[in-house]
Amino acid sequence: MLTGSSVAAATRLLCHSRCRCRMPARHSSACAQHSRPEHAETWHLPHQVRRPDRLPCEDLCMYVHDVHAYMTHGMALSTPRRPINRPSRSSRYPAPMRFILRVRPVFLLLCILAGSAFARGTIDKVEIKGLDGDDDAEMIENIEVSLSLYEAVGKEQGESRLEYLLAQAERQTREALEPFGYYSPTIDIAAPRDGERLTVVITVNRGEPVRVRQSHISITGWAEQDRYLGQDLKQFEPREGQVFSHPQYEASKVRITRRLAERGYFDADFTQRRVAVTRAEHAADIDLNWDSGRRYDMGKVRFDYDYFRPGLFEPLVYWDEGSYYHEGKLDRLRESLTKLDYFSTIDIQPKPEEADDQGRVPVDVKLTRAKRTVYTSGLSYGSESGAGVRGGVERRYVNSRGHKMDTQLDYAQNRKSLTTSYRVPAFRWLDGWYTASARLYDEQTEYIDLRNVKLTGSRSGQINERWSAIASINALRERWRFSSGSDFTDAVYETSTLIYPQLQANYVNVDDRLFPRSGVSGQMFIRGGAEGAGSDTNFGQLYGQLRWFLGAGDNGRVILRGEGGTTWTSDLVAMPPSLRFFAGGPNSIRGYAFREVGPRTPKPDEFALGAKNVVTASAEYEHYLKGGPWGGAVFVDSGSAFDDTPDWRTGIGFGLRWRSPVGPVRVDIAHGLNDPDSQFQLYIDIGANL
Repeated sequence: MLTGSSVAAATRLLCHSRCRCRMPARHSSACAQHSRPEHAETWHLPHQVRRPDRLPCEDLCMYVHDVHAYMTHGMALSTPRRPINRPSRSSRYPAPMRFILRVRPVFLLLCILAGSAFARGTIDKVEIKGLDGDDDAEMIENIEVSLSLYEAVGKEQGESRLEYLLAQAERQTREALEPFGYYSPTIDIAAPRDGERLTVVITVNRGEPVRVRQSHISITGWAEQDRYLGQDLKQFEPREGQVFSHPQYEASKVRITRRLAERGYFDADFTQRRVAVTRAEHAADIDLNWDSGRRYDMGKVRFDYDYFRPGLFEPLVYWDEGSYYHEGKLDRLRESLTKLDYFSTIDIQPKPEEADDQGRVPVDVKLTRAKRTVYTSGLSYGSESGAGVRGGVERRYVNSRGHKMDTQLDYAQNRKSLTTSYRVPAFRWLDGWYTASARLYDEQTEYIDLRNVKLTGSRSGQINERWSAIASINALRERWRFSSGSDFTDAVYETSTLIYPQLQANYVNVDDRLFPRSGVSGQMFIRGGAEGAGSDTNFGQLYGQLRWFLGAGDNGRVILRGEGGTTWTSDLVAMPPSLRFFAGGPNSIRGYAFREVGPRTPKPDEFALGAKNVVTASAEYEHYLKGGPWGGAVFVDSGSAFDDTPDWRTGIGFGLRWRSPVGPVRVDIAHGLNDPDSQFQLYIDIGANL
């Protein structure tokens, strides 16, 4: 059976041995004497390839060339032709000699075909040169994806297959450069061979890029006066004079098309969509137009659910029927329903095909209930609390009115708590919750013996997509004593009862709540109590915390954090430790133990007492390897908890970062600079830190 490699080898040897044309060793093209025009007349391919009765050297070469072309590329065979009135050279010899002349080429060809079937090769690697590895990374990646050569790396290939892959490489490389605006590159392909091993080197000279010469981009219809779409038109890229980049062009086009749908122009369609590229002039002309049609309005919201009472979720629809349609309104409704934690699936679908004569689009909301009861359990460990277990049970919905109940138990060696809460939906004004909760807390460490009971009634609300607030009234009964000497033998219990209101506000404006690279988040609260209103002492407190996230290149970010708090009271001793300020530990001053920084008990114990004021600041840089989930961090923290004069403490350290599927994981090691003999501190933190 004739293989492509056999024919290629036979062609080379025959042309060198018998033909005056001396065809090159690599069969990248037919010899110049025998080559045919690219569009030469072709014949229909016969079912069998038959050798002509009389075939001189020139015809034999063309014949073998055509067989090779047919087997490799599927080209039709050309028929050997003789000049008109030209006698056959074999007729000049006697009959025996004519027989030998006819048989010798065939015999030689068969011998070569039998021996050359083993001419195979393997591509070791493919190198792309002429492009910058950093600036042209996308271009190189697109070439690598387009080249079929990469599929053959490390695999043994027949000679004809190798030649076919090399022949296709130039076309594939050229086509891979076009999306980036390079339509006239110069491409050189070399394949130096070491025995049966090849290294393919593709050298690319991009040449002059195609630039946008004229750009006519417009929107007609109701959206012609829409200022948001007008901004998108102004930002359309590539602009005149810029390189015509296909991805950039498609992204701009998709952005406008998506914006039209988001803002209720459901009938929008292209009336003109044309890009003319003139290669000779390195120019591209863009002609693009949308007809937006009319803008539709928000119609009736049709809920589909079971169990819960009818109309329970209608207050979450904050817009008026007949207002302009905007997909952001549906996103906010979806977010509000998700926060309820009632449903396993939430499907919100606008129905523009069912719009009425006034252009109002109904919205279908299909809700599927989640499992009612959720049980949780786990293990815990803390340097202060010790080893422990935790468990809880949550009733996502107690009744058809959507009430919730949650109970959580944390039982560790040194700290124990039991918390139960009951929540009632509050949707009529700022969707949120009415909450009643009770908490029992017990802490037994080497320096403090503390127990308290806290009752809280609160109303939470989502003001807008960035602001939320919680107003609460709290009743706290706390008993504590600090160690004196080596134990609590001589310590005296202190007790305090406080009834105080508190107002807390939270702000989040980041690009990604799980892993922000840009934006700001913060919280602030104010609280206070008076002796005549159920408290043992007069006091007031103000506290604030702020985080600022900054992107640093493609793979890094900077996190700046600051906090400050102060207390006004005439009797600090009557302030329970749970309401005092401390510093040290994670999210405070790393390099120091939890609550280590601040006023302390007398020597020799020097345990933390808590303070009236706190100020801390932190700067941290994170870098992720090649944009992947793993990275590292370096940081410096500084601050103090104090009554009158701050005693600043600074810690430095480094850490490991992992963007896991369940949230960021941070492992930090830090050391305090103000106490060189102190131990290194290890911190493990899981979850978003807003």
